Amino acid sequence: MIWAKEYLKSISEESYKEFNSKIIFTNYEMLGIRLPKLRVLSKEIFNTDYKSFLNVNITYYEEAMLYLLVIALIKDIDELMLYFPKALDLIDNWALCDSFCGSLKIVINNKEYFLKVIDKLLNSDKTYNVRVGLVLLLNYYISEEYLDLIFKYLDNINSDEYYINMAEAWLLCEIFIKYQSYGLKYLENNKLNNFTINKTISKIRDSYRVNEDVKDKILIYKK
Repeated sequence: MIWAKEYLKSISEESYKEFNSKIIFTNYEMLGIRLPKLRVLSKEIFNTDYKSFLNVNITYYEEAMLYLLVIALIKDIDELMLYFPKALDLIDNWALCDSFCGSLKIVINNKEYFLKVIDKLLNSDKTYNVRVGLVLLLNYYISEEYLDLIFKYLDNINSDEYYINMAEAWLLCEIFIKYQSYGLKYLENNKLNNFTINKTISKIRDSYRVNEDVKDKILIYKK
């Protein structure tokens, strides 16, 4: 089987495992398989017998990633949501979270449905549930229609968790770049902690999509 552990080991790279281990902190053992290879493999699995794969015991980081990529390909919401709780339980690092959210294209045409899902995620006491909610907002909801709701969510999150705060900063930075007037107004009056505000400003100032005058102007909001 193309998802057998023996096969996954055969396409792994020790040097890539060493690299990934330095930037991704996970409780799973890593094999060292590049994400593009896993994306190709996830499509092959989905087009053959994905339900069997979704019942395997997860040992490796790459198996968890494959699980997330495979269920993201499911087009029926009801079916996808059967696997969604396990998907959340598998996520223990930023890479699994962000790759899953970026692949979950079903959200594009089902935004109102997933807003209910996001609302529950953002009220969770689990770090990566909250991050999933934030990264879904980042990927699919940055438009004028949803800005007030996003700002409300940001203000209601009371966390000092690094990977939550970094996702908040990333989300706010992208909003600022696309909707600068809204972003400035929010920087003037918000309930975010100092780390998140300062990281947001840092990200904005690092962006090539923001002019230098604006980068200088927003320094007044640094805490």
